[in-house]
Amino acid sequence: MILCTICARGGSKGVKNKNIRKIDGLELIAYSILQAKESGLFEHIVISTDSDEIANVATKYGGEVFFKREAAMSSDSAAKVPVIRDALLRSEEHFKRQFDTLIDLDATAPLRTSEDIKKAYALFKSGDYENLITAVPARRNPYFNLIEELKEGGFDTSKPCSFVCRQEAPKCYDMNASIYIFNRERLLKQDDVFGTKTALYVMSEESAFDIDSELDFKIVEFLLKERRLNAKG
Repeated sequence: MILCTICARGGSKGVKNKNIRKIDGLELIAYSILQAKESGLFEHIVISTDSDEIANVATKYGGEVFFKREAAMSSDSAAKVPVIRDALLRSEEHFKRQFDTLIDLDATAPLRTSEDIKKAYALFKSGDYENLITAVPARRNPYFNLIEELKEGGFDTSKPCSFVCRQEAPKCYDMNASIYIFNRERLLKQDDVFGTKTALYVMSEESAFDIDSELDFKIVEFLLKERRLNAKG
């Protein structure tokens, strides 16, 4: 009983209409929908959006849109987890069934694969986890590169540790906001994504890129084209 959600609001500012803008031949949101279908994990792929245009495109690729997200949950400052929770509760009411697990795919992260979705879910099921987040190896280890701006002005450059080589420092990871997995109980009672029973699925370095700016769009499009050409051999 796994529900897939894809949350895509219409008011993006960094890249106008990014969720339905074509990137290497497909609308951006189409990548997440098609990856979800290819994973074979889901009976329902539910789209949470406030945009009729996004809803129409998503439906074309097999996404299910049976509600319109409220304006209060569609602003720049709206938190992610309450939006996902809203999609779960609306889906349970619509389908007249309860879902044990929810997997949310970020619409701006097309560089994941269906294998990533399946492997992340397998990791989630392998232990006593309440939720799962995804990350990539940090490109700049904060033990060597951290510079903190001080409230009173100036910078604190004393943060990096005393390891003499990078390989000795603890491994660090950057969240890439690509896949979120929650069990139902955890999603209904908490808004944060970090906890004592949170699993971490590490993805490939290229999946660090998601689309928040025109530069991101160009980088991701280049990587998608390269992946497609490599797949053709």
